[in-house]
Amino acid sequence: MIDLRRLRVLRAVAHYGTVTAAADALHMTTSAASQQVRLLARELDVPLLEPRGRGVRLTPAAHDLLTHADDITARWERAEIQIRGLGTEPAGPLRIACFPVVMSRLLAPMAAQLSAAHPRLDIRLSEAEPERALDLLFQGEVELAVIEAAPGVPPPTDTRFDQTPLLDDVLDLVVPHGHPLADRTEVPLAEAADQTWVLPPPDSTCRAHTVSACGAAGFTPHGPHQAREWTAVAALVAHGLGVALIPRLADLPELPIARIPLQGRPAPARKILTCTRTGSRTHPAVNAALDRLTRLAAPFTDPHR
Repeated sequence: MIDLRRLRVLRAVAHYGTVTAAADALHMTTSAASQQVRLLARELDVPLLEPRGRGVRLTPAAHDLLTHADDITARWERAEIQIRGLGTEPAGPLRIACFPVVMSRLLAPMAAQLSAAHPRLDIRLSEAEPERALDLLFQGEVELAVIEAAPGVPPPTDTRFDQTPLLDDVLDLVVPHGHPLADRTEVPLAEAADQTWVLPPPDSTCRAHTVSACGAAGFTPHGPHQAREWTAVAALVAHGLGVALIPRLADLPELPIARIPLQGRPAPARKILTCTRTGSRTHPAVNAALDRLTRLAAPFTDPHR
């Protein structure tokens, strides 16, 4: 009989990429984590890790085993919901991780509305970028993550997670009042090719969205100013230091700026996803949160909003 605790260690090694990182996440020593994987390999009489440079990698047998481990984990999630007899009334802890814009525009009103409707529900929100949010989900520290599709995020085919599109967060061109494009109701992005740009920093996914959208329009954006927070980007635009692409979910302060929808369908957008551990989406609290999030996201799905 396989020790399921050892499978948990192997899953963590696969998720984090190294035995050391897996041990840290599981609050174990590296030697203890290595021993658990060795004992699992001995139980099965197959090698599960093999040397790769200074580290290790999973063997084909380990990958096959992980497919079954993911199935077991998903079945356990569903079994726990059934055995605990959770019924249909959302109650108990509901921990959600998301990045800042989603927290302010969607998660905050969702938490307030669900708490009022279901007093026995204990909602706890945590700010986390997508990769960290998925780590928390994998570890069982949260029940739901709202993430942006981005490099480093597992593909939809990853059987450990159930990822579902929530909305396409459309990008708008933002210009200062008095700008030649400010009074337009819609504009081709190519008309901003000769503008000075305010750009997100190179390590952000938002920079990639801007560069990709501009590239599709036939130009590369250039500008001397960089800012990560959308309020800072908007302030730079308001002072005439450049134009920018800003997602529609970003709640900007009252500034002398104009947000102009871009022509073309589909409009440039970043994809926002809800993510649960496979098998847990039917949990009453999780299901209620997903339903409420879908309703709150609906107004942002109209490109002309």
